[in-house]
Amino acid sequence: MTSAVETLSVIDAPPVIEVREVTKTFPGTPPATALHPTSLRIGAGDQLAVVGASGSGKSTLLSILGTLDAPTTGAVLVDGMDLAGMREAERSAIRASRISFVFQQFHLMAPLTAIDNVATGLLYTGLSSTQRRERAALALETVGLGHRLQHRPGELSGGEQQRVAIARALVREPAVLFADEPTGALDSTTGEAIIALLTEISDAGTAVVIVTHDGGIANRFGRRIRLKDGRVTDDDRGAAR
Repeated sequence: MTSAVETLSVIDAPPVIEVREVTKTFPGTPPATALHPTSLRIGAGDQLAVVGASGSGKSTLLSILGTLDAPTTGAVLVDGMDLAGMREAERSAIRASRISFVFQQFHLMAPLTAIDNVATGLLYTGLSSTQRRERAALALETVGLGHRLQHRPGELSGGEQQRVAIARALVREPAVLFADEPTGALDSTTGEAIIALLTEISDAGTAVVIVTHDGGIANRFGRRIRLKDGRVTDDDRGAAR
């Protein structure tokens, strides 16, 4: 299932994000290629796990898919719009409206309550403070924390803090949620609950792309691709387990 150029397509839905023949090479003597030519389409509600060991290229691919980094060659399209040639302000606006991220570390602000941490995700939307807090409360309800709105991070468990981080990512109603090792700082039982929440989110229509080194977690997703040395070595479209 390996070829010089990996073409990975989801045909069920029009792509929200598409990368075409993207590569990433870092300068040096000699230059280091972190990602070889790869193409991928992500549609609404897709579930995708990107699996690989440290150094396999999965974080590089995530950065390109999430428009955080530009490829060395190839094209990145969001809603059919090619980002090449756009100003950074335009790319940032697209990222803010269509893409959200969740990371292994929660990145919550300790002095703020859960509702106010989530509301920070709407700071630059033009909404009033009241509107931001109303939407933050709804997002926390969605992740099962409607009863913890006024608790600060230090008063929450690790799993609850990650749920706050997910609510903050969801409050802007993104088309795609990227999760980079979201259970890495959690115990297995709590991690399982977070993965179940992420699959529920995709069932509701938000595409979820998770980056993980854990094959067991990847098996919970409807599609898995495996990276090794910057190349896709497997593309599994089997049913999630």
